[in-house]
Amino acid sequence: MSLLKTIFTWWNGATAGIHFTIAKRGVFVGQDEFGSRYYEAKDTSDSYDNHKRRWVIFNGYAEASKVPPEWHGWLHHTFAEPPTTEPLLRRSWEKDYQPNLTGTIHAYKPKGAIGRGGERQKATGDYEAWKPE
Repeated sequence: MSLLKTIFTWWNGATAGIHFTIAKRGVFVGQDEFGSRYYEAKDTSDSYDNHKRRWVIFNGYAEASKVPPEWHGWLHHTFAEPPTTEPLLRRSWEKDYQPNLTGTIHAYKPKGAIGRGGERQKATGDYEAWKPE
């Protein structure tokens, strides 16, 4: 089944065509804590703006929010050097990175949300319905 996934699906990792492109045109740069691998083109022959193209091959399901901030900056040419060479400076007030949790069991559910039981507080009486005039 893994071979069929590699041939036909792009959301479960790299397809066979991407593996071919990486072998021909890419250079492995590094890997993040989630197991996603980052590559840079060997030259600027297929570039739009004279930058070497950069890309990520996700470990598992392809979700853009799984790219940590330091790798996001490198992918978008904000940082010249990858985090493996020049790590991003962490400030004491910064929170740990967390991918988008929408649609997962860890998603935020406010009071009154259906996923949290659907019970909410009664209106306090300060609501006035809109009436067209």
